[in-house]
Amino acid sequence: MSPAEPTKNNGSSAIVVLDKFIQATRDSGYKGTASAISELVDNSVQAGATCITICVTPVSSSSTGADIEVSVCDNGCGMDPFTLRQALRFGGSTRFGDRSGLGRYGMGLPNASLSQARRVTVLSWQSPGVIRGSRQTRPNARPERVFTSFLDVDLIISGAMVEVPRPKAVTSIPAGHAGPSGTLVSWTQCDRLDHVRVSTIVRKLEADLGRRFRHFLWTGTRITINGNVIRPFDPLYLEPSNAGTGGRLFGEELRYEICANNGDQRITSTVLVRFSELPVKAWHVLSNEEKRRVGIAKGAGVSIVRAGREVDYGWFFMGSKRRENYDDWWRCEIQFDPVLDEAFGIAHTKQQIRPQSYLMEALTPNIEATARLLNSRARKAHFTVKTTERSSESERVATERNHLLRPLTASVDPQKKRLMKTLESAHPTLRRRSSGQGYRYMIVEGSVKDTCFYSFTHNKDKMILVLNQDHPFYREIYKPLLESTTQRDNKLRAKIEIMLLAAARSEAATLKTNPGLARYRLAWSNTLAAFLNEK
Repeated sequence: MSPAEPTKNNGSSAIVVLDKFIQATRDSGYKGTASAISELVDNSVQAGATCITICVTPVSSSSTGADIEVSVCDNGCGMDPFTLRQALRFGGSTRFGDRSGLGRYGMGLPNASLSQARRVTVLSWQSPGVIRGSRQTRPNARPERVFTSFLDVDLIISGAMVEVPRPKAVTSIPAGHAGPSGTLVSWTQCDRLDHVRVSTIVRKLEADLGRRFRHFLWTGTRITINGNVIRPFDPLYLEPSNAGTGGRLFGEELRYEICANNGDQRITSTVLVRFSELPVKAWHVLSNEEKRRVGIAKGAGVSIVRAGREVDYGWFFMGSKRRENYDDWWRCEIQFDPVLDEAFGIAHTKQQIRPQSYLMEALTPNIEATARLLNSRARKAHFTVKTTERSSESERVATERNHLLRPLTASVDPQKKRLMKTLESAHPTLRRRSSGQGYRYMIVEGSVKDTCFYSFTHNKDKMILVLNQDHPFYREIYKPLLESTTQRDNKLRAKIEIMLLAAARSEAATLKTNPGLARYRLAWSNTLAAFLNEK
């Protein structure tokens, strides 16, 4: 066969067996509907669109499966017939290899569309004088003719379609999509959507697209789904306009100069890394359902942002550090330009990364160390909140039943007075008056000058039990109970606290007649430590 001789689709020497290829490519590449639609949004953004309208609509009363149609319309620069036909070809992009925008390979439109639907139809229009890749037009320009073409899986499999049909001119822009220029992509016979209900699809898309395209939404791009404006979601919780805010930037932004190819210093680009801490004190009171709803629970990870668009979210560059519950309370974002696509291992679907070893070696040490530090800070923040705002059962019980005991006289021991002053300075909540609630009992953690497991002080308003954090009983028994979230452990801790409050209260009541009780408490604490120490 001469080079000029056409190759039939079913020929044994064909590079691509078209009917098999179209079925195989539907099964590859995309994680789901949101990833596929993100490809279309990428195209709209790169075409200069400022308004992108997504519609997910039922075509029958069942509203399920193949009875759902999806469309994405934008007000970008539109396409001429040649560009439209190229856009529907696999690898037919007019921007192939271009690293100035979101797309590079020309696979997005056909591959994403046919991964979800058996037919994709594209209509595109331009106004006179439009500049390709922008929305600049002459004033009051009217759209020229609208051109359309399509791909159909069933026609390709049957052999009836072996090339992209030449775009045809239609008489007008579809109703509701009037504008000087733009593109409308429609999916019909949608047999591979993630969900079968329109409401579920819309809800998932709002969340996913709001996070992936947050940087574009912040700078003025408008995306709607079934008439609802998508709100940007910042997983770092730093942006004031975010649906949830309150995070705080941690440390300085890290900058790395990375080679596009390992060892080749001729082409480099900057990778930016930043971290944020979430407000444990303000948000720890949220219910588990609320934490899931706002993205805190099970939200630990790193947002990978390429050219302003999130391409992946996961546990990256963490070395040997494993993900824990406390990691839900901090976030990381890594930004890079498309020139580093090879370093990050970006595929044409732009939905995951496979970083090269030299990039891992450059980023992992600092990111892992910071992650461990932030985990420790979150752990300590939760512990502090739990101890300062405990309002424990034991404190409540002792306070309510104090009236059953003979009142204590105010402490005249100078050492106890100094301890009270020190504690009130370290714990401002201790300075609050009882406000008619009567005598109060409170428990705090603090430094004890001797080796006693606990100490105490009191005045006319309150008694404060001070637990020694350095004592083995605290470290090995009390602290694990304090950090536990199980009801059984909370009840056991409360009973231990009641026992200690009772001991402190009894010592305070008999201190004048039994001054040796303080020495006994010290001897008891030392004996307890000796029994608990492993050495």
